Amino acid sequence: MCGATVGGLSLDGVNVAKEAVIQGQVVRGSGDDAAPVSGAYVRLLDRTGEFTAEVPTSATGHFRFFAGDGEWTLRTLAPKAEPVDRVVQAQTGSVAEVTISI
Repeated sequence: MCGATVGGLSLDGVNVAKEAVIQGQVVRGSGDDAAPVSGAYVRLLDRTGEFTAEVPTSATGHFRFFAGDGEWTLRTLAPKAEPVDRVVQAQTGSVAEVTISI
């Protein structure tokens, strides 16, 4: 069972009205058997596939990016898993919540 905080990462101190936020959690498995993956890397690639940023996941498998408006690709790299790409739309004033299952 996943031990993540319900609702994901806290947005305390983040002015969502002025930011395009992409955040989420990397898990291994799905449903009630999903377990957070710490120490994975999530890369942010622009619409042309160009590397923009990379962050490691937290102990609870969470990550966050502040991005510009538009289409982005999240590439997740984790031990004992194939890379996983997820396309996400970012928009100022909203939070794109993504769960990536490896």
